[in-house]
Amino acid sequence: MRLAAAAVLLAAGLTPAHAQGAARGAQDGAARGEAIAGPVGAVVGSAIGAAVGTANSVLGIDRRERFRIYAAGEHRPSFRTEGPVRVGAVLPPEGVIYYDVPPEFALKGYNYTIVNDHPVLVEPGTRRIVEVID
Repeated sequence: MRLAAAAVLLAAGLTPAHAQGAARGAQDGAARGEAIAGPVGAVVGSAIGAAVGTANSVLGIDRRERFRIYAAGEHRPSFRTEGPVRVGAVLPPEGVIYYDVPPEFALKGYNYTIVNDHPVLVEPGTRRIVEVID
């Protein structure tokens, strides 16, 4: 299955440094496809997951790693919550500290915070997580 995911990434022209979203999408898609249609479903799911994984990033592939390094270097305290940190989750109104995203990342209208040791981008008005930076 990993070989199929690697083949999809290479066919899509993605290098390993730029393939984080694609790799995760390919892995998730392969697992779902295999559950539904066996080995052939894994290959198809991997291809679809890779495409979706790269398209759903607010930061974009080229800025994800830079932002992760930036956030780690800031040594911000991490908010602890039960359950997985995922896109769409709404953070509580109290206890979370939000920070401005530096202008170099061109993300007007978003803040970031650290949840369970993961930097996340958040819509300030709704407190909804729009991207988890791994």
